[in-house]
Amino acid sequence: MKRILLILILLTSLPTMAQQSITLQECYNSVTQNYPLAKQFQLLESQNLLEASVISTAKLPQFSLDAQATYQSDVIEIPIGTIEPLNKDQYRATLSVNQLIYNGGKTGASLAIKSAELKTQQKQVEVNLYQLRQQINQLYFSILLAQENNLLLKAKQIQLHTKLKEVSSGVRNGVLLPSSDKVLEAEMLKIDQQFKELESNKITLIETLSSLIKEPLDAATQFQNPLIEIHLQYELSRPELELFQYKREEIENSESLMAKQNVPQLLGFATGGYGNPGLNMLDNSFQSFYTAGVKLHWNVFDWNANQKQRESLAINKDILDNETEVFKLNTAIELNKQQREIEKIEAIIISDEAIINLREEVLQMADSQLKNGVITSSAYITELTNLYEDQNTLVRHKIQLQLAKANYNVIKG
Repeated sequence: MKRILLILILLTSLPTMAQQSITLQECYNSVTQNYPLAKQFQLLESQNLLEASVISTAKLPQFSLDAQATYQSDVIEIPIGTIEPLNKDQYRATLSVNQLIYNGGKTGASLAIKSAELKTQQKQVEVNLYQLRQQINQLYFSILLAQENNLLLKAKQIQLHTKLKEVSSGVRNGVLLPSSDKVLEAEMLKIDQQFKELESNKITLIETLSSLIKEPLDAATQFQNPLIEIHLQYELSRPELELFQYKREEIENSESLMAKQNVPQLLGFATGGYGNPGLNMLDNSFQSFYTAGVKLHWNVFDWNANQKQRESLAINKDILDNETEVFKLNTAIELNKQQREIEKIEAIIISDEAIINLREEVLQMADSQLKNGVITSSAYITELTNLYEDQNTLVRHKIQLQLAKANYNVIKG
């Protein structure tokens, strides 16, 4: 049985050189690049550039245009007959410009916050994409299991076909009962059904994986069986840990901005205009005029609002530290659980191999007994099916072991 399976694997591997193949790591890479969520990297960067450019406008001159026409019920009059009173209808148009000279670095601090926000948002996208890896693992190794089951079923089919020839010859020669070959033929039909079921399930899994990673995959695609190693002594390297660090930097930048909120602002300004009256209130005619100067703005007292905001940010830091600690604890628990699962499956595989060795011995005896007419074809098929099912169990456990190792590495990062 082992020899037949080995020959079958070698034969089936020859034409696959020209077929499309894919690895688990390539699936990881594809989902990172092609999954719709990945588009947010560029979208977030574009959005951040726009918001940063808006903040940077604080360094540029600010222009404003004003125009007004008014009618007053009364105006100032000087009780000297030679001075004409002002018109009750007055007109004014002004163009003003304000230039920030100094604001204590608030603009730079605001830009630093935007930069930190971009890192945090993009890292969150990376975390969300990373979390798809376990879903990929489940699909990928389920496909591998279908591939391996298909090989085992082919090996069983070949062995049954060979046995059918022997039994048919025995029936013709009167050594075996006439119905012996019919039992084997019925079993061959069952194998055909199992092939169809396996192929259908495999196609469903492949289509789901193809949709997830946005790569063209079909039933002819060869999924490479990875040799996965785990390193128990390494530290966590999950993207969530970087996300927590970026959130901390974002809080620290907010603290820096809060520290600059009450710094005095110095601005230069100039206003030019045309109106009636102008700056000379005694000249009752349209005049052009201008003013220029500097002004200082300082929020001397804010009822301790700034200090309270900074205290709130400090609490946010503590919350973030707590979330980081909880994440590390939960991840350590998951890693330990996964490690125990790996150890359990490894022990089961040793038992599976011992069972298969015994089953092969039993099948050899059944084969000899069938040739000598001691047992029926049904009894032989029972032993062959038992061996096939135990081989399937071994294959399933080996795939489960690889899946457990892959999930361990995903959990560890």
